[in-house]
Amino acid sequence: MTAPIFLDVDGSRIAVRHATGMEPGIVWLGGYKSDMLGTKAEVLSKWTEGEGRAFLRHDYSGHGESGGAFADGTISKWLSQSLAVFRHFTRGKQILVGSSMGAWIALRMVQELRKAGDDRVAGLVLLAPAPDFTAELIEPVLTEAQKHDLAEKGFFGEPSEYSPEPYIYTRALIEDGRENRVMTGPIDTHCPVHILQGLADPDVPASHALKLVSLLPADDVTLSLIPDGDHRLSRPQDLDMLVRAVGAMAGHAG
Repeated sequence: MTAPIFLDVDGSRIAVRHATGMEPGIVWLGGYKSDMLGTKAEVLSKWTEGEGRAFLRHDYSGHGESGGAFADGTISKWLSQSLAVFRHFTRGKQILVGSSMGAWIALRMVQELRKAGDDRVAGLVLLAPAPDFTAELIEPVLTEAQKHDLAEKGFFGEPSEYSPEPYIYTRALIEDGRENRVMTGPIDTHCPVHILQGLADPDVPASHALKLVSLLPADDVTLSLIPDGDHRLSRPQDLDMLVRAVGAMAGHAG
């Protein structure tokens, strides 16, 4: 494993791994509390290497090998870092592959890039997409104790089956999430979208993916429902489906 290179973004030391190659390149965007050395990112790294295709991944601040405190992170901050990495390292057409929160980052990136006149995103592959998860999935089910912690301490912690440490959700994350919502009306990505969603996902229900699909242009959207798929989508058959989805989109965009 080669060491990461670092890009300073607004004072945060962001760890990046980048392999050059043919277009369209693949850009990996991980989930909340995930890092760029996870199973799905590693599988895509090996696949792109075999294809001779460009591949870019990074850790958000407070994640993995990047600097900064996790509790200081917000969607706006992680979006800004992702845009900076994208603009610094990519050339030509790119496919964004976003997992869970990374799908939210990907959708916001497309909005911001197009606003700036950059139309290089040739496609989106979204796994267990969790756009607007703070407003759609967390806020509606907050307990009185969690609301009290947010008001008094500025955060609350939740046990996680993915980490020995509790997941921390801050008031800043939730308030900032409201400013970054994408599921408030039609979402025009100007590119094809392929969503992979497990029906046995305990964290992001399939109904969330269906709501997202209803807001996307129907002629450009593929939804693959995986009957026994969980939130990770990291079993061999899930990884195979991911590679096939990314490969098909890259072939089409190329």
